[in-house]
Amino acid sequence: MGYVLSAVARVLEQPTAWGAAWEMALLAGPLWAAALLGLLLGWAWRPRWAAGLVVATADGGSAAAAAQALAQPPFATLDFWKAQLPARLRAPLGYAGAAVQQREEDEDAVQGSSEGANEELAVGKDDLVNLWRLVEGRDGGPAWIKMMEKSLPTMTYQAWRRDTQTGPPQYQSSSIFENATPEEVRDFFGDDEFRMSNKWDDMLIYHKTLEECQTTGTMKVHWVRKFPFFCSDREYIIARRIWKLGGAYYCVTKGIPCSSVPRRNKPRRVDLYYSSWCIRAVESKRGNGGLTACEVLLFHHEDMGIPYEIAKLGIRQGMWGCVKKIEPGLRAYQEARAAGEPASRSALMARINTKVGDNFVRSLESNSDESEIVEAEEKPARNHVARFLVLGGAVALACTLDQGLLTKALIFGVARKFVGQRKTL
Repeated sequence: MGYVLSAVARVLEQPTAWGAAWEMALLAGPLWAAALLGLLLGWAWRPRWAAGLVVATADGGSAAAAAQALAQPPFATLDFWKAQLPARLRAPLGYAGAAVQQREEDEDAVQGSSEGANEELAVGKDDLVNLWRLVEGRDGGPAWIKMMEKSLPTMTYQAWRRDTQTGPPQYQSSSIFENATPEEVRDFFGDDEFRMSNKWDDMLIYHKTLEECQTTGTMKVHWVRKFPFFCSDREYIIARRIWKLGGAYYCVTKGIPCSSVPRRNKPRRVDLYYSSWCIRAVESKRGNGGLTACEVLLFHHEDMGIPYEIAKLGIRQGMWGCVKKIEPGLRAYQEARAAGEPASRSALMARINTKVGDNFVRSLESNSDESEIVEAEEKPARNHVARFLVLGGAVALACTLDQGLLTKALIFGVARKFVGQRKTL
């Protein structure tokens, strides 16, 4: 208030009209700048009900639609306040019912497909070759950087990451389960019904088989996965197929286009998705000399629509928390099979594999391209580029999400804390 009174006094003290006008301009300039900035920020973070008013007016509902919206404000409804909640809290209130309804509507939509449909799914020999080269370290990609090494009494886990010139970060992991066969682990990872009922993969909240091939075991699947509270859910249309090469199983899972499932604003569809693994028997870590353990080599990358630096930070912090749930889930799956519980439809499909002969392997071994694995732990960057990437990613993420001011403040707070930690290193 003192600043305003002193500015008014300066205007009155001017001997000429031009001087008074100039002082008024100096006074009004910052106010107009602040008002313009407020309008820009308000529009960028506008609530859904405000956006609805604009659309209604622009689409010809015009004054009548706007008047109706003003007469019955959306913020007076329960649905409005549900929409303002984060996805993690919103799911129990509304999405579960929608998922059940969608399951009921799609209950009879699964269609068997022929060999020609398998070609349409675009999971073929080239995908097997690519996965084999990844497993053998002959894909010619960048070096892998070791991220972590963890263990449980009956499980050991290692993870690596590498960054490519284009595309999202890529991850490789090795999980070794004691007292497990490759066939048990193959069925376990392919069993979508058990994923949800046991909740060892608690991010999966909806699944549906769109197509399947009884000849090759190829499946076309629709997934919806729950993301952390500051992100909306993500949906995936994936194709997967399993080959048997010697005593190992090579499973290719990747995102594919699908016109039969229309896109929606939420959940957001992930187009670039690759998650494939090799399952094979290995010697036990207990040193008994027998192949009584099973190793799963996983290769994974996806573009979740989140800035890569933010995604890398989240994955690194949450990776082990998700992975350590797999081991008790596998043991529960073994107990269920031992008790005689019938295998699910997706588990039965995982048992339909394409066998590959030794000639195929010999033809691939002539390729000498190799990828190096760097055993040193990942080191923090020693320049300021990463800090700007994190802060810039937080700004971009906050501006693309519509989850309310509290969520945006939390994102900025996490980014600032992360940058502050990096300054002390």
